[in-house]
Amino acid sequence: MFKGCLKTLVLTMFIPEYRNFSQSKPPQQFIETQQLSADKLLQWVRQNTAIIWRGDFQQGKQLLAALKKRVRKPSKTGTTPAETFHKYRLAQAQQSRLINGLLIEIQANFQLNLPRAPDVQAALNDVYDTPNTESFLLPLNQLLGFIGAHEWHKKGVWIETLNNTIHVPFGVFSPLRGEYLDLIAQAPLPETIKSALDLGTGSGVIAAILAKRGVANIIATDNNIRAINAARANFQHLQYKNIELKQQDGFNNEQVDLIVCNPPWLPVKPTSVIETALYDPQHTMLKNVLKQAAAHLNPQGQLWLIMSDLAEHLGLRQADDLNNWFQENHWHVRQKLSTRPKHSKANNPNDSLAFARQKEITSLYILETTQ
Repeated sequence: MFKGCLKTLVLTMFIPEYRNFSQSKPPQQFIETQQLSADKLLQWVRQNTAIIWRGDFQQGKQLLAALKKRVRKPSKTGTTPAETFHKYRLAQAQQSRLINGLLIEIQANFQLNLPRAPDVQAALNDVYDTPNTESFLLPLNQLLGFIGAHEWHKKGVWIETLNNTIHVPFGVFSPLRGEYLDLIAQAPLPETIKSALDLGTGSGVIAAILAKRGVANIIATDNNIRAINAARANFQHLQYKNIELKQQDGFNNEQVDLIVCNPPWLPVKPTSVIETALYDPQHTMLKNVLKQAAAHLNPQGQLWLIMSDLAEHLGLRQADDLNNWFQENHWHVRQKLSTRPKHSKANNPNDSLAFARQKEITSLYILETTQ
């Protein structure tokens, strides 16, 4: 076991992972080992020294599990809901930094040369845009997440309203929360609506639901090429040929009868690519949609907006903000459909944010312009 002399080489090897998926900085020092106790591992990672695991893969997984038990603890409660939320995020970030301090080396062509290691080539091909020609370092915890995501990608997520599966690769928001999809499937769809724009399509699931409901012409947009590719594959799988895909950020020159948008629900800064589907500082996307959507709607058109009130229960948005933004941008709420979340965290009393999740309501706002 040694450190120091590999520092410069290892930092170069480590960069690809952090550039693509995290804003965290690589560790400052590194140690290679084939054997280590969980307590010693925790001691090293707390000193911002990462461990490059050279031993048995299954033993590495056991070491990682032991590290998680030592690191993962409920976050502290603040004096306000917002302070509690920020303490929760800080604790999550600190825990993630420690857990990701156990690294493995991925060789060229996504090979993992450790005893009893699985074949990870397919999983990593699913994550990275191009095959690697040089070795790089990857947190073991992240690798296990990539393997799990790859299995989910192959299996797919069952969507009740489609009576079919949606296949979602790593890096694209997965529609595991089906309650908002049910609202889109149930909302009254006027006969005048012949065209629609799914803004920020992600996996393409909303566009697919609109297609199944009989909307003749649909445009689905996203600024993430991985999302565009995933949506295209899903539309082919579902055999929907009336959906046009565009890679773009926001509106272009579209003119439709219906715009559907499911913006990020929490107005805070994301710390990784994955979090951009959940967090948006100051509700920037939401406010831009409210300002610009009317210009892209045909007469008697509608804007369907899917929003959760979780931000209100966390003290990140005032209860009347949303309605005030509607009025400021000349939107009238024609109808509001609401439901309670059904995901596991909503009913977990041990979750640090249970006080807010247990009150959360997800709503579909059917908006019409008053101008």
